[in-house]
Amino acid sequence: MKNIKLYLPWTIRILISLLFIVSAVAKLYPSPYFAISTFEVKQLYPMGFSEELSVYFSRILIGIEFALGILILQKHFLKTIIIPATLLMLGVFTTHLIIQSFIYGGNEGNCGCFGSLLPMTPIEAIIKNVIAMILLGILFYFLPKKLESNNNFWILSTTTLGFVLILFMLAPIQPQSALNLEPEVAEDISNAIENETIVPENVPEKMIIKDSVKKEIVKIIDEPTKHKSGYDQYFAKIDSGKKTLCFFVPGCDHCRVAAKELTEMKLRNKNSPEINIIFMNEEANLIPDFFKFAGATYPYKIIEIIPFWKTLGTGKDTPGIKYLWNGNEYIYYYGITDNQFNLANYEKLVNKTFSELKTK
Repeated sequence: MKNIKLYLPWTIRILISLLFIVSAVAKLYPSPYFAISTFEVKQLYPMGFSEELSVYFSRILIGIEFALGILILQKHFLKTIIIPATLLMLGVFTTHLIIQSFIYGGNEGNCGCFGSLLPMTPIEAIIKNVIAMILLGILFYFLPKKLESNNNFWILSTTTLGFVLILFMLAPIQPQSALNLEPEVAEDISNAIENETIVPENVPEKMIIKDSVKKEIVKIIDEPTKHKSGYDQYFAKIDSGKKTLCFFVPGCDHCRVAAKELTEMKLRNKNSPEINIIFMNEEANLIPDFFKFAGATYPYKIIEIIPFWKTLGTGKDTPGIKYLWNGNEYIYYYGITDNQFNLANYEKLVNKTFSELKTK
């Protein structure tokens, strides 16, 4: 029993310390600003945090995780502050995960506990947190009552503040002006037809263009009416004709494979749409290598991390690939799971006429 009282508390403290430190480090992978921005967009925004609050909360939260990972190993206010604070943090996040599991299902998605380094489903995270809380309860019970005889609050405050400041230095908050790159709201321009044409009613699929003098049918255009997709701020001609719009990260292997497949399709299929790429501003120096792997170079724009995730769409992941025709969206592939890019499916789709698309 004496050995248990001696070794068990330290074993638990080391395990909890590793849990919190690894969790904090994982939220900075593969680079601090990229990882924290992704954590904000994918985890905090859905929880109701505003953009302004998220940038502060994310850094403070990760700083506190680091601090608790260190402070659990020291004796100052261990039973009165550190263990209760650790239990409270785990309890809050477990409650959130339980609610999310009931609403969205607990076996899908990444809870964000270990960032993208160690993806974990909400159910797995709940189990991990419950085990950690049980261990903390055991630790609280076995710690001697006279452990905190000469407490020094400055140890706690200095350690916590120090780690929080380090996070703000590792991932400085960007000015809001650098992030205001949201697509404009789509607006209907279906009536923007040449004045010299007459368009009969009740013919939405095919535009029948007639000569305004002879009143004779001269051409049938089997294509959708034009709409603004909202992406013309990146590519001026994106809403004219068939386009493949891609959302890629330069260092993403799945994005590179998708780009290579699109190149192969373009080489063998004359119906392949023009390719335009929106790159995330993460490892932008790898773009030349990206195109070398893809086998071709395409028009591209680079946008910052948070605007990229917002433009990609809530709940979406890279690689993202859209099929646009005159600004109308016909399919959107994203991520590497159920909605991932399917080359065979996409090639069949782009080969279809507009009439075939309407009757699919």
